[in-house]
Amino acid sequence: MKILLIEDDVTIYKGLKYLLEQNKFELIYINRGKEIEKYIVESGIDLIILDITLPDCNGFDLYKNEIKKFDIPTIFLTAKDEEDDIVKGLELGAEEYITKPFLNKELLARINKIIRRQKKNTIITVKNIKFDIDKMVVYRENELLNLTSLEIKILYLLFSNINKVVTRDSIIEKIWEWTGNDVNDNTVTVYLKRIRKKLQTDIILTIKGIGYRIDKDEK
Repeated sequence: MKILLIEDDVTIYKGLKYLLEQNKFELIYINRGKEIEKYIVESGIDLIILDITLPDCNGFDLYKNEIKKFDIPTIFLTAKDEEDDIVKGLELGAEEYITKPFLNKELLARINKIIRRQKKNTIITVKNIKFDIDKMVVYRENELLNLTSLEIKILYLLFSNINKVVTRDSIIEKIWEWTGNDVNDNTVTVYLKRIRKKLQTDIILTIKGIGYRIDKDEK
């Protein structure tokens, strides 16, 4: 599991590096918010520990404007222990808020709690596409894809039938059920074309004359 630490205190970094590596975590460290998106996308970050007071930005703003869209669990680690700050951090969407000084065992316990919580989510991964069934969101690598509600439902139909063909007729029936609109073969073709374009990955196979299939295991 890769953890990104964004913290300008080198002493804290050294302590956490030892703690986390002893517990089989991989730690990536930066001391400012600049180019944060690059680190998230290229390194495949699973969890972020974020200081609020950074040399080049405010941690709250960094989370809100750059991190939140990736839906990566984040722990605020900061000396700011005012109630309003704690509430603000949690309301922004952070998983945890820990104030300095902190106990190593407490931080480790919070990290493991997040991991257990994340494992409860059903996430299906095919090539570089991840479908979070619980949250009904889709990622390419770590990029959240902008799919419409109907596109997500159609894709869910395919992901929930991995390695099985979903017929065009069943997709037509489902679209009618979801929208109440009359649909035909051409409608299905148009929707699948849009979905494929957004995925930018050839995971949806066309079974000529029958329907579509997603295979989890590459042949």
